[in-house]
This record gives sequence, C-alpha cells and structure tokens, in this order.
Amino acid sequence: MQPKTGRQPIPAYNKEAAAPIPAKPAVTFNANKNVFWGDLHIHTSYSTDAYTMGVRTTPDDAYTFTRGGEIAHGAGYGIKIKRPLDFAAVTDHSEYLGVLRDQQPELLLSKRSLRQRLLEDSRIRNTLFFIRSLGTFDLKDVDADTTPQASYNAWQDTIAAAERHYIPGVFSTFVAYEWSSQPDTRNLHRNVIYRDTHVPAFPYSSLESLDPRDLWQALESQREQGMTMMAIPHNGNVSDGLMYDAVAFDGKKMDAGYAQQRLRNEPLSEIFQVKGSSETHPELSPTDEFAGFEIYDTLLSHSFELSQPKGSYSRDALRLGLELSHREGFNPYQFGVIGASDGHNSSSPVEEDNYHGKLPLLDGSAGLRMATATFLPDDMPGGRRWSAAGLAGVWAEQNTRESIYDGMASKETYATSGPLITVRFFGGWDFSDQLPLENDWIATAYDTGVAMGNILKPHQEQLPENAPRFAIAASRDPDGANLDRIQIIKGWIDASGQSHEKVYEVVWSGERSIDKNTGKLSAVGNTVNTKQASYQNTIGASQLMTVWQDPDFSSEQQAFYYARVLEIPTPRWTTFDAKTLGIDAPEPSSIQERAVTSAIWYRP
Repeated sequence: MQPKTGRQPIPAYNKEAAAPIPAKPAVTFNANKNVFWGDLHIHTSYSTDAYTMGVRTTPDDAYTFTRGGEIAHGAGYGIKIKRPLDFAAVTDHSEYLGVLRDQQPELLLSKRSLRQRLLEDSRIRNTLFFIRSLGTFDLKDVDADTTPQASYNAWQDTIAAAERHYIPGVFSTFVAYEWSSQPDTRNLHRNVIYRDTHVPAFPYSSLESLDPRDLWQALESQREQGMTMMAIPHNGNVSDGLMYDAVAFDGKKMDAGYAQQRLRNEPLSEIFQVKGSSETHPELSPTDEFAGFEIYDTLLSHSFELSQPKGSYSRDALRLGLELSHREGFNPYQFGVIGASDGHNSSSPVEEDNYHGKLPLLDGSAGLRMATATFLPDDMPGGRRWSAAGLAGVWAEQNTRESIYDGMASKETYATSGPLITVRFFGGWDFSDQLPLENDWIATAYDTGVAMGNILKPHQEQLPENAPRFAIAASRDPDGANLDRIQIIKGWIDASGQSHEKVYEVVWSGERSIDKNTGKLSAVGNTVNTKQASYQNTIGASQLMTVWQDPDFSSEQQAFYYARVLEIPTPRWTTFDAKTLGIDAPEPSSIQERAVTSAIWYRP
C-alpha cells in the first residue's frame, strides 16, 4: 500500500549506518562576543506526552541530534539537523518525569509501531486508530509506588547526559526541565534552566502548584542553597491572556515585590516555536503589516477555543510594563526574548525543508501533517497550523555554560524563526552615522552605548535634538535567504499613561521607497516557486546596516525599542510536504522568516 509519508517509503532508521556526530572546532574567546545558536526546549521519551505519542528516544539522543548526529524518529526513520547547534537543553516535563518510560504501560503503539501503521493501514483505519489513541491511557493509572524512584532516575539520567555531551568551547549543555502549569487549558508553562550541575534532587512540578509565584519561590529557595537558574515562559499566545496579565495569578493586584520577583526569575521569554509566534497579534498591532506571522491562537484543548490576544503576546507585555511603570512605579515585563523549538522527538524541527513534526502520532509524516493519511480536519493540532521554529541567538564571549548563561541573564539575546540570521543592536547618544562601517565598531558601541536587553540612561545634556541613536547590523543566514528589511518597533507612554507603538522602516534592500500616502515600504517581491518548493536569492540583500535616530523622541516619555529583521519570502514547510505528496500547497505557501531582538529601554 502507498506509504503516508510520501509517494515512496522513507528508509527505516539503521543505527549502525546512522550519520555520526560531526567534528566541530572550538570557538576562541572573543571580548566583543560571538553569537551562539541553541535550543533550550527539547523533550524526550521522559515526557509523558512524548512517550504516549510514540517517542522512545532519550536525552543522549537529543544531544546527539543537536550536535549533528542522526537519531531515530518515532515513526521509524532517521532524522538529522543540517547544521549543528552550539548549545541545547533537554526540558522534559517535570510532571511524572520518566514514569511512563519506566512503567511501560500497554498503549496502542505497543502492539504495532507507527511506521507499520502508516505503511500498511488504510486512511480510515489510521483515522480510527488516532481517535482511539487519544483516550486509551490516563495518568491516574500509573503505579504511584514506583513513580518517585522513576522520576529520580530520569532526572539523574538527564543530568548525566548533559555532562556527557558538554564540551567547553564546542558545545554547551544545560540541565533543565519544564514546569507545565495549565489551569483550565491556559498555557503558563516555563522552562527552568540551570547555570551548572548544582541542581535540586527533584525538579519542581505543577502537581505541587499551578501558580508561577510558587515556582519562583521554590527557585529562590534553591538560590539560597547556592544554585543559579532562570525560568523562561513560552507560548503566551495560547495562555488566553494569563501569561502577561495586568494582575497576579490569583487575580490580585501586582505590587513592586511581585515585579522584582518576576524580573529576578524570568529575564527572558520564548516568542517563536512550533506552537506559533508570541511576538504580536494583528488585533493588538493593527497597523503592523507583519503582525500575522505564524499565528496559532487556539487553546491546547479539544475545544479549540480561541485564546484572548490581550495579555498573550510579548509586545503587548512590554507596553503593559511601561503603563505599570508610569502608573505604579514598577515594571514586571522588562524581559529579553529567545526562540526555541519545543520538539518532542529529542530533536529541533526548525528547518522548513527538513521538518519532521513535533509529536510522531500527531505529525510524524507528511501524510499526517497534511491530513492525507487520515480523514481528520486540516486544522487539527499538529497539522499545518504548527510552525517549523525557532532558535535562540545569544551573544557571549565563549561557548561555555557560564558564558552563555550570563549572556542570557544580561538579555543580550534574540529570537529567530529558524534561520541563523546574525543581528547586532546597540543604543547610544553619540553614535556616528557611519558607525557600522568603522573598524572595531562593536567595541565602540559597547564602550559608548548599550546592547540589546539593556537600559539606555538619559543623555547628560538632554536637549530636544538629543534623540537616541541605534546602530543595527544584520547578515543573512549563510545557507539561507537574503534579507528584505530591518525595522525598529518602538513603544512609548504618553502623559496620560497610555502606551502606543509604531513600526519604523529603517533600512531595506533594493531601490524601494516609502509611500508618502500610506507610509508603507513596498514589498520586496516573491521568487517562490510553489510547485517546486524553491526560491531564488535574486532579490534582497546579504547584509543590511544603519544608524537610526528616533524622529519622534520625547525626553519625558518612557520607551522601548527593538529590532525585527525580515528575510525575503521562502517556501513554508507545508509547501515542501505538498511537493512530497504530489498535492497542491495550501496557503500560505511562503513565509518571511525573521529575527526579533531583545529591547533597549529608555527611562527619563
């Protein structure tokens, strides 16, 4: 029978013939910092959802994959990232950590593998199997007596795997886990990342509390014991407004203590990943023509209820932080940003032309993802609405745990939707117009300004003409698409305490100009061949840089600024799958991948 992975069977994974981890040279110390690429959100079979969906790989496999080696997908074929990462963290769910792998309960996939079912069964039979599999196991059925030991063993193995794969200068690993609070299917998950291997005996679990404040308190107790860590929220987009709310978890008013505790524990937020973008939403940013990027806005439940945009996206949170600072004197939302994958197959499925899904049973083949292997609706979770994203870019002096962690703690970070776009972003008062073209300009920018993630203090001579200047330089992914443009997004507070936002086009490719009537920059064009799932790098630029000065600056207004770099259009992963299956590609057939930096804040 025709396989559901495509028109030809994908070869089965062969461990003996699998591609090994490639050699990689060490990166030397750089006082002006290097950018390091990583994924701090990867799950293995120690996560209950991954295990029930067919994953059997381990933390060792996750590090083998992110270092460039080949591992087994849950659907039985080999997967390999095209370019090894610089750092990674396994973040299995702390709830019932490792329990299902230890107890090995009887599941439908225990009888016949997903690969067998995809290759041998009919479309209707696979549909019935999928429906049956969703309700065949309840976590209440686990053996409570063996659960603590199973979780302890899994945690110790997670730590040991991180140690085995840590090669200072070459590849950094972080001991980590995911705290998975989900009150009424509203996502409040956090990944907890440790700076070293001084970690607790057990990770903190949402079975102990759903309230983020209790997680923060547990982490602060660990700090008193000499541990160093941070929590990174993710998928605010499906939190229904709870992730970046104007009140605390219990609905009570925030205070300065709450803001300080949140800032201490959560210096970063993850804004790109498989379950969509959390940068902004068209309803929140109606004048931003690029606000609709990879929107996934239904709750993680069978109801498919819409998630309220307000309080669910990072730009809105940055604006709320300014409003709270103006009104209450504190700002709990002064965070930097990263991207991550949330891959659940011990992998980072971030490459559009190499996408293998998040959970094997949901989207482990092109046929499952594109609903040609089942009769399930197109908009099912795990289908074409999910994204091949994202990655974290961190500026650090060297590739060690300590240096990369410190780069994250200082918020000199940015998020990409997958490509390795290099971005530097600095703010200052006296940058020359030619700064990015000068020799050793990075050292000058550090010496005379601040990098992304920092606060720009007022100018010594605060005159109306002394508006801040921002130096920004971006280079395309060496193996990817050219760049379309760089934008700066500004948010500010007026005298009444109301926040506003504006998107500025600051530098772009080609001979285009901004329309005087609409204020919009004309589109860069689109070279995507949908049938062939290809594009041409005949438009755009390999590098863009400029020094931009805010034309609307007021020295009395609090503000934030961050940069967004857009690529030219390229084929979306659904277009590659459509070519594989010999079907028409759905819309959108192309996307504009991007990088979003952490903000620079100005305070009067």
